[in-house]
Amino acid sequence: MRQRVVVAGLVVVLVAVLGLAFWLPGRGRPGLGGGAGGSVGIVAIEGVISDGSSSGGLLGAVVGARTVVEQLRQAEEDGNVKAVVLRLNSPGGSAAASQEIARAVQRLREAGKPVVASMGDTAASGAYWVASAADKIVADPATITGSIGVIIQVQNLQELYDKLGIDSQVIKSGPHKDMGSGNRPLTSAEKDIFQGMVDDIYDQFVEAVAAGRGLSRQEVARLADGRVYTGRQARQLGLVDTLGDYREALSLAASLAGLPEPPAVKTFTRPSPWSFILSQIQSAPYHLRLPAFQPDYWLLAPAIEPAQ
Repeated sequence: MRQRVVVAGLVVVLVAVLGLAFWLPGRGRPGLGGGAGGSVGIVAIEGVISDGSSSGGLLGAVVGARTVVEQLRQAEEDGNVKAVVLRLNSPGGSAAASQEIARAVQRLREAGKPVVASMGDTAASGAYWVASAADKIVADPATITGSIGVIIQVQNLQELYDKLGIDSQVIKSGPHKDMGSGNRPLTSAEKDIFQGMVDDIYDQFVEAVAAGRGLSRQEVARLADGRVYTGRQARQLGLVDTLGDYREALSLAASLAGLPEPPAVKTFTRPSPWSFILSQIQSAPYHLRLPAFQPDYWLLAPAIEPAQ
């Protein structure tokens, strides 16, 4: 019993120390603050993009659009921040949430602050939507990006319910009010409705990429069949501007803003101690592999699962 108390006490102390390291101004945060001539703001988008606030957990990080938009607003209003680097490591997520973040990026540019998207391991689907709003996109040659497309998945659990003896009684105001319910298959009319939604959001996605990348709609549509590309392939196709790492993206942002090298940086994304601990656990050595992709846009699915 005594050993358990000691272990619990050590855990509390560790979390407290990490909290101080991450949250106290100017401590444990290399690069915080700005230089006399200005600085480059850093905003990280790491995890599945969703609405609401960002959070971390055992099932993976969630990037909340509300949190990221607020960080970008702070960068926009900070007179010392002359440019921003978006560090992306995300498989995508909600269409509307991605649109909100992309619009905040556009507001930064309209305010006269260059934005450089720096792609890490993965910047696909909704994350690419966000990246396409930046002035420049820098990707590692092995980055997984693209996945320009939209998907809705509906689970049909009727046979399972029958085996378990579950009888679902539905009272609805209209024929399509329970559309997408897991206790029955979709009707042909409902499939058409969902397809129309997918087509409409897909058109918005393609238009956003075409406008952001300076490409025609036809050029983007030719590449937007849902497939993913490596950073090097994306560079050859015009989806990425240059190949390089985070440091080179930072240098490019400084150059666009007329800042001296190396630029001072100001980090707007502050991870919680719990997120930091999880990131260390999840970063243990592993064999070379492709990232586990999440579905592009989960409009109806009750939980996030990897696409097959």
